[in-house]
Amino acid sequence: MFSDDMRLIAQQMVAPGKGILAADESTGTMEKRLHAVGLDSTEEVRRQYRELIVSTPDLGSSVSGVILFDETVRQDSASGVPLRKIAEQNGVLPGIKVDKGAKPLAGTDGEKITEGLDGLRDRLAEYSQLGMKFTKWRAVLDIGSGRPSDYAIHANAHALARYAALSQEAGLVPMVEPEVLMDGDHSLAAAEEATTRALRRVFAELAEQRVELESMVLKPNMVVAGKDHGTQPSPTEVAEATVRTLKRTVPAAVPGIAFLSGGQGDEEATVNLNAINQLGPLPWQVTFSFGRGLLAPALQEWVGRDEKVDSAQQVLAHRAKLNGAACEGRYEAQLEHA
Repeated sequence: MFSDDMRLIAQQMVAPGKGILAADESTGTMEKRLHAVGLDSTEEVRRQYRELIVSTPDLGSSVSGVILFDETVRQDSASGVPLRKIAEQNGVLPGIKVDKGAKPLAGTDGEKITEGLDGLRDRLAEYSQLGMKFTKWRAVLDIGSGRPSDYAIHANAHALARYAALSQEAGLVPMVEPEVLMDGDHSLAAAEEATTRALRRVFAELAEQRVELESMVLKPNMVVAGKDHGTQPSPTEVAEATVRTLKRTVPAAVPGIAFLSGGQGDEEATVNLNAINQLGPLPWQVTFSFGRGLLAPALQEWVGRDEKVDSAQQVLAHRAKLNGAACEGRYEAQLEHA
């Protein structure tokens, strides 16, 4: 069932000094992002934006893979080349978001369960034929009074494991994303406790579903205090809590951990990633899988203007290189303005 190809792709996804670009915003999320910079969210505008991303010169030097949305997988560039092909020609592995979003979990007070398992086997077969190399599924858990509940953790971990098993069956490397949200006023200690419980259950379910750890990538949150907490931890404190949590929960067989930015600021996410890698050596390659943290500056530079494509691509490439440096613990603040 398992192939050397999947193991190789997983290793390529977390290659030293490279990370994964999350350009898989749903149409609704993309509409919000575009409206924020004064653009209408038409299919053509979304196509132009995604083409700008995947065609960024030298993107493959700092980005190993890009997570796409279904719409993007089926779109062509202005010259008629499929965008997924442009990514590959640029040295970037194409991947695809396959979940259907988080919906209310029955029997809870506002907790969520990610849907999309129905029909997933057939969709994965199609994505494999379209040349996708990996997949992504996101589960969301929030911290609050009695949350995340054991029930919500269990339900989401089970769905993540079922998705991962189906992806590997289709020859696609699964990115397993259990995100403990940073929304709220919880402490760093509360985030560490919740993340630990979530990851322990995720890996128990992955074992139950016979998922090969060597052929997957974990995409977790960093352990950070709630964004409304009165005292924000230092990068060193974030790094120590995060590494402590991961060492207690993530088997060394997993080839790599690609952190989501989770609402952190652009520089904040980079600084924290750098601090984590400075605590090495670690059992896994530790890298990034940022979306807004990489793409927001480029979008603000572009704002739909043809004459700004080159400068927006330069902004994106620069942000990617900064995070590539953080993957190796050699990021410095002065690099921001290099």
